[in-house]
Amino acid sequence: MPDIRLPDGAVRHFDAPVTVSELAASIGPGLVKAAIAGKVDGRIVDTSHRIERDAAVAIVTERDPEALDVIRHSTAHLLAYAVKELFPDAQVTIGPVIEDGFYYDFSFKRPFTPEDLEAIERKMNELAKKNEPVTRSLMPRDEAVRYFESLGEHYKAEIIASIPSDEPISLYAEGKFVDLCRGPHVPSTGRLKVFKLMKLAGAYWRGDSRNEMLQRIYGTAWTKKEDLDAYLHRIEEAEKRDHRRLGRQLDLFHLQDEAPGMVFWHPKGWSIWQQVEQYMRRVYQDNGYQEVRAPQILDRSLWERSGHWQNFKDNMFTTESEKRDFAVKPMNCPGHILIFNADLRSYRELPLRYGEFGACHRNEPSGALHGIMRVRGFTQDDGHIFCSDEQIQPECTAFNRLALDVYRVFGFDAITIKLALRPDQRLGDDATWDRAENALRDALRASDVEWTELPGEGAFYGPKIEYHLKDSIGRSWQCGTMQVDFQMPGRLGAEYVAADDTRRTPVMLHRAIVGSLERFIGILIEHHAGALPLWLAPVQAVVLTITDRHRPYAEQVAGLLRAGGMRVTTDLRNEKITYKIREHSLQKLPYQLIVGDKEQEASTVAVRTRGGEDLGSMSVASLLARLREEVASHS
Repeated sequence: MPDIRLPDGAVRHFDAPVTVSELAASIGPGLVKAAIAGKVDGRIVDTSHRIERDAAVAIVTERDPEALDVIRHSTAHLLAYAVKELFPDAQVTIGPVIEDGFYYDFSFKRPFTPEDLEAIERKMNELAKKNEPVTRSLMPRDEAVRYFESLGEHYKAEIIASIPSDEPISLYAEGKFVDLCRGPHVPSTGRLKVFKLMKLAGAYWRGDSRNEMLQRIYGTAWTKKEDLDAYLHRIEEAEKRDHRRLGRQLDLFHLQDEAPGMVFWHPKGWSIWQQVEQYMRRVYQDNGYQEVRAPQILDRSLWERSGHWQNFKDNMFTTESEKRDFAVKPMNCPGHILIFNADLRSYRELPLRYGEFGACHRNEPSGALHGIMRVRGFTQDDGHIFCSDEQIQPECTAFNRLALDVYRVFGFDAITIKLALRPDQRLGDDATWDRAENALRDALRASDVEWTELPGEGAFYGPKIEYHLKDSIGRSWQCGTMQVDFQMPGRLGAEYVAADDTRRTPVMLHRAIVGSLERFIGILIEHHAGALPLWLAPVQAVVLTITDRHRPYAEQVAGLLRAGGMRVTTDLRNEKITYKIREHSLQKLPYQLIVGDKEQEASTVAVRTRGGEDLGSMSVASLLARLREEVASHS
């Protein structure tokens, strides 16, 4: 009979198997009311789960982070329940938890409307208030297929039919609604109190464009109303900061169907690009990287030897010339190995650091494209370090310090580090992966940083450290990576002469700090809400005239500032100064410089900041010194 060890170390003995709910009741009546789920030997289970053997058990309540996924999963089922109540002919398909919420896909004869969404949410609240128990049962697979076919739920029947015949099917029921699910779920619908339906979208069945287009309903769920309100505020802020909207408003870039997933950079947007690229180029130079350039198109045989053709072919653009197959490079690493191989290398040259602002192309599905955040053509601040085993740890540690310094310069102080481990589909044996993963762990320990591990999320050729940046409204963006690769150099014949005159294969460290420049600029635009710091702003100041007679002086001021290295424009239009100030404020320019009779006579400018602060009159020399100091400090 089970001995159950609780989180505080206490052990409770039971003479018979006990459910999680019964265990909670034995601890205290308040706990059984608060219980959302249980954690048995680390696995989240329903409160109805029977514990038959000795185990470590924790009761999961709303205070525990694991509760949110259970609540969101259960709310997705509540959504499907409500849809079936209102639209009995609708077929339910799948409804997983996603970041900050959930969705459920439906097949229905007509498109859902915003009014339908409101009605569904009202019905969800009505069903939740009924506090119906959520119960789990098992059914043989073939019987489950027949059961859902009898309900007209052909999608569910298709899913179940794809499950091995000897695997029992787990079903969850609440009221009249029964759904296929592994669980776990909340004990009753009354536990679902804080949720909201967000939007409608289309989605192909099983993600295949050859299948039927389904209707996807997105929702969010939380444990407290304050958390929901905060999330809705973040969504509102995110819409205001959307880089696509700001890209149009600030005239930075555009995208169009003639080049899907490719960016047309306008002069102001390209100015931002240049500031990012030139800053990263200085980072390369100051940290021992040699900049290289590899071809865009390489023979298929290279991609086969590197492993990309077998593991990445569907995402590659291919072409043919003179009966030879080629691929447009989706990444830069094979080209850098060919540069390394072009000469006989000595251990004295290691570590050898190559950097490239390499243009890459990946054939992303059209439905996955998103402004300049997810594109088909992009440029990486890519680098590869060829080194010995003994140099892995110091190189990774140095890179960690460098990456964190760069992120601070761009305005990101909250960085989360994660370690992505071996995926199911990978090159090499487990012993090699053990070496690679442990090398990265050693580097992180030496850097004295905390990290979390992500099983199964590494690249096919090696594990990687990921750097996740938290922006000004709390969203997390994965940008930089450091990957240890014991595979590709050997596959492509890379060698160096060791101290004992033997030939050895170098280790290859793949590293990027900002990653895709397109995506990183999109992140910067949203992080700063378009109001980029002075050193990044495409136009740093505008000189505004009060009347036409101030035109020559305004052009003189602008010329002096440009000669001093500033990006300055003028507004000489015969418009009211208040109109000009308002218009340029919408363009989020850091400084507005106003010239009138008083300023012209005193050889000064009236300085106004982006935030509306009046700094008074300054000489052009004093202003230039201020601007240069602000640019140099990256503030």
